[in-house]
Amino acid sequence: MPIGDCSVAAKPRELLCSLFHTTPGYRACALGWKPMVIRRGSHAFKDLINTYRMIEQDDFDINTRLHTIVRGEDEAAMVESVGLALVKLPDVLNRLKPDIMIVHGDRFDALALATSAALMNIRILHIEGGEVSGTIDDSIRHAITKLAHYHVCCTRSAEQHLISMCEDHDRILLAGCPSYDKLLSAKNKDYMSIIRMWLGDDVKSKDYIVALQHPVTTDIKHSIKMFELTLDALISFNKRTLVLFPNIDAGSKEMVRVMRKKGIEHHPNFRAVKHVPFDQFIQLVAHAGCMIGNSSCGVREVGAFGTPVINLGTRQIGRETGENVLHVRDADTQDKILQALHLQFGKQYPCSKIYGDGNAVPRILKFLKSIDLQEPLQKKFCFPPVKENISQDIDHILETLSALAVDLGGTNLRVAIVSMKGEIVKKYTQFNPKTYEERINLILQMCVEAAAEAVKLNCRILGVGISTGGRVNPREGIVLHSTKLIQEWNSVDLRTPLSDTLHLPVWVDNDGNCAALAERKFGQGKGLENFVTLITGTGIGGGIIHQHELIHGSSFCAAELGHLVVSLDGPDCSCGSHGCIEAYASGMALQREAKKLHDEDLLLVEGMSVPKDEAVGALHLIQAAKLGNAKAQSILRTAGTALGLGVVNILHTMNPSLVILSGVLASHYIHIVKDIIRQQALSSVQDVDVVVSDLVDPALLGAASMVLDYTTRRIY
Repeated sequence: MPIGDCSVAAKPRELLCSLFHTTPGYRACALGWKPMVIRRGSHAFKDLINTYRMIEQDDFDINTRLHTIVRGEDEAAMVESVGLALVKLPDVLNRLKPDIMIVHGDRFDALALATSAALMNIRILHIEGGEVSGTIDDSIRHAITKLAHYHVCCTRSAEQHLISMCEDHDRILLAGCPSYDKLLSAKNKDYMSIIRMWLGDDVKSKDYIVALQHPVTTDIKHSIKMFELTLDALISFNKRTLVLFPNIDAGSKEMVRVMRKKGIEHHPNFRAVKHVPFDQFIQLVAHAGCMIGNSSCGVREVGAFGTPVINLGTRQIGRETGENVLHVRDADTQDKILQALHLQFGKQYPCSKIYGDGNAVPRILKFLKSIDLQEPLQKKFCFPPVKENISQDIDHILETLSALAVDLGGTNLRVAIVSMKGEIVKKYTQFNPKTYEERINLILQMCVEAAAEAVKLNCRILGVGISTGGRVNPREGIVLHSTKLIQEWNSVDLRTPLSDTLHLPVWVDNDGNCAALAERKFGQGKGLENFVTLITGTGIGGGIIHQHELIHGSSFCAAELGHLVVSLDGPDCSCGSHGCIEAYASGMALQREAKKLHDEDLLLVEGMSVPKDEAVGALHLIQAAKLGNAKAQSILRTAGTALGLGVVNILHTMNPSLVILSGVLASHYIHIVKDIIRQQALSSVQDVDVVVSDLVDPALLGAASMVLDYTTRRIY
């Protein structure tokens, strides 16, 4: 079962080790097949990367060595290399007689291997098909897809692309990238020794740059100019930089000339190298202050560490990327690249698992073992190209795309697994601890347990969304100021500990904003351009959707609707002001009034009782009002009037097309609010509808929607 060489980087070696050697319990003998290695392409050049020695060091026998690369590094040399490989490969394949050929990626030499195997009726398993980058590699990758019989892809989008290309659904495995198995488990406490070895003794973690730029074969002249601008920007930026030589595509020779013209190999701030062993390269990019260039490594593997990346030009522009990637599509000036360096250098982003969850190798081995060598070799194409329900593993089990949602309330801490359709698959509830350390430890513990349970429930977790009271900076994932109900919870970074523990991206926002997001995705605000949500619970909160987007405000204080003042001499509010909506209509306000009535023996009416060990609350006041208690009815009417006046202010300020009342008290206020609108609002806004939310858990659903709706690509 030969493994096809198909990349200038060490990925083929890592794939070999992952599949047949280094993964516990999964050796080649488990398949009943013997892995045979053909060394060809740039792995044969000692002056480039010499990776075949590393393959031998990992106890793999290299059955055949083929020199098929024609030196010249131009378009003609690439064509000649493919032709030379096509001449030499048939003899090798006739001698080895492989059962299946594993071909990786999208390099031109991989196309020769796939073409030879297909014409000689050898089964082909293609890894990393269906992806989109932005160069000639796209055409080569898709050509290999059409030649291959079986497909292992890394992302759901890639899987959909393969299906749209009419590939057989049953021969496609969504496994993730095998590299991520190693990346997500990479632990090296001695990483500083690796950094010093490659960059010098005076370099610190997060204070250096890794640069890796290749020629774009469809626009060689521009890519050389862009490389020159990149080096100029790096020289001006004045940080220690590890520069890797480009691959051997057409144009690479000219790029090397640019390096030498600028004296990069002798510049005190630069270290220019041709190859770094993969294990060491992992540590170098994991602890870099930034990676810059146009290598697929930057937009794929580096996301596993949250290292900031600057992706230059169009070579990878079509790829799915994590939040850590900043695209400089038109890298046509030194200043633009330099500005991007200033924006990205030294940042830390959430870990991205777009390309894998660390379990690709077991899935691929299971897929290999399932292949029936007796079934017909002839490919079958599927029409129509897309099915609604598509299996993505070998057992034809559809994993449910899901989010972990966390609701940090004043009383309870809730964690739920929420599906893309808004179904709460499973929910966990614990009493919310009073201290910071107990609370953060409980959040981590509950999320870890829920993530483990998600595997059993066949849910694929895409990220974590957190809904919390108070003022939140969603860009940084920090709770700036919390409510009085949640103690010791100011200037708290929730994103970093969760992202580090779960290797998942994390989003955090205010509970009122989350309620609005929930309505936008799952509720009555779906499809509306402008609407406002008001939460009536322990406090009064809200969220504003304007032109389909959530409004945060300049200091993340937008939509504090509970603190709209409706009376200058009203009751005290928890915010320190007087006469706020929250001081009248919140659960806390109603509880305060219920307690006053109870202390004066004016609360209970016939048919009511309050046990001695039970605290009087808002629900007792509502019950008394329903049973005819005139004083309770008056308090509720006043509360509803205050809320109604707040809604009128919102209508006059925002002019939304809908107002949604959410929370446990919403149904008790809706009729009074509508009456106040008819009495107080301008005629031009009296027709705006006010409805009660039909969502059961808006905080959890809103937290989940941040994950499920997030668009990862950033354009600069």
